[in-house]
Amino acid sequence: MLPRMGSAMPSIDIIVPKSAPRRWQEIVIRRLQADGYDTAVLHQPLSAAWPAAVNASLAFERQVFRRRDQALAAPLSEIPASTRSRTSALRLDLAGNAVPSDVPTIGLRFDGSQSDLSVVVAVAAGNLPVIEAVLDGWTVIGRAWPMIDRREAASLGVEDVLARAITLAVASVRSFAENRLEMSEHVSTTPENRASGTLAFASTYLASAMPRLGREAMRRARFRHAHWRVGYRFLEGPGVASTCELGGGWSALPDLGDRFYADPFPFEWQGRSFLFVEDYPHATGKAVISVVPFDAAGVPEEPRCVLEEPYHLSYPQVFERDGAIWMLPEASSGGKLVLYRSTEFPDRWEPEAVLVEGEISDATLLDHGGKLWLFATNRDGYGSTSDTLVVFHALRLAGPWTPHALNPILIDRRMARPGGAFIRAADGRISLPVQDGTLGYGGGLGISQLLELDENTVRLSAPRPIAARGDWPYPKIHTLNRSGRLEVIDGIAAVRK
Repeated sequence: MLPRMGSAMPSIDIIVPKSAPRRWQEIVIRRLQADGYDTAVLHQPLSAAWPAAVNASLAFERQVFRRRDQALAAPLSEIPASTRSRTSALRLDLAGNAVPSDVPTIGLRFDGSQSDLSVVVAVAAGNLPVIEAVLDGWTVIGRAWPMIDRREAASLGVEDVLARAITLAVASVRSFAENRLEMSEHVSTTPENRASGTLAFASTYLASAMPRLGREAMRRARFRHAHWRVGYRFLEGPGVASTCELGGGWSALPDLGDRFYADPFPFEWQGRSFLFVEDYPHATGKAVISVVPFDAAGVPEEPRCVLEEPYHLSYPQVFERDGAIWMLPEASSGGKLVLYRSTEFPDRWEPEAVLVEGEISDATLLDHGGKLWLFATNRDGYGSTSDTLVVFHALRLAGPWTPHALNPILIDRRMARPGGAFIRAADGRISLPVQDGTLGYGGGLGISQLLELDENTVRLSAPRPIAARGDWPYPKIHTLNRSGRLEVIDGIAAVRK
């Protein structure tokens, strides 16, 4: 561990390319300044600009996808240099090739490369880059496994990766300032040939990225972009969470193809089973929450809408607490996480409190150690909603909710986003279904065990993957829940338009 910095925020020299810096580097500077760090901006004159062909290809793709916002990869004319009077306690090298210094220096490496150009080459080839935060060019102090939501487009994938470069850079500086850096293994010192990245882009883009984009365009011309189906079964004894395989006996909740149902959460009330789902009509492109009552024979009734807002709703976690029934749906597009109280179960729900502001996805409640906890993902302004785990805690359901001191807990497409309610085993172990985005959004689920949780620590085990063995025909699942005998999952299906 490094010496304590004291109560004052450390002064930071932020090193950026002198020519053609990129917007993601500018955003890192703005965020650190907004956090109160005393910053100076220094220019690295030897940093090479991205080739014109790279910038042109990414810009063309963004036009095709009608992206009007300024890209994180967009080149800027300059980031103005600035100075200050205090001696720097830390350097943040965003150029990738700052000269050595006696001042501790944090830099980023993209699949081992010091150049962010390697992100473009990797994404164009269909790969998933890993970002490392490195201290003094030698010791790994943090890693990010970014999620790429739209793999058919290199430009959108690059945005997702650079978004997490921002998150990791800011989080690493904060860890340094708070004297809680965790030293990992040393990085490879293999010299890199930057010219090879320039040459590699053209070949990988033509051979991999363009055909991938074409295949996706053809698929979307014939099929729905996404169509989920909900599976349900009634069973005694161990379920998916115990066996880590889907098994048999599944039935699909019927749909006519004009809408899909997803994110199933079952709830038992007065001896009956109810299933709450995201209900997404393709015509509107905005989901509501619907309920599916089951009769005594386990046959589902017609779904009916119970909650609608001006924005998209999903992940309707329903639970009983403090003498009431509550729903905590995801509403990240609305910019807030709202708690609803049932006033006439299951059909009427009224907003009770705003728990968290921001683009919070799939917030999942846990009562543990005398506190209430929420595990969720945070988009952090840019990029995917599925790779950055944050945790909040409170003493009461309505809050106030306090962000965990270690947020973001991790940046990992393989386990950051919850995929269902917490599971308590008979032996007291607590587990969480987590989404695995390695194969893309909805690519699969795993079960992570909660190893440690308090105001100073959050530890989850590596997920145990759920095998698709069984009679459920849609192996790409992203939700698992159970209430009593009713167990539910969902899976993405290919449905023609």
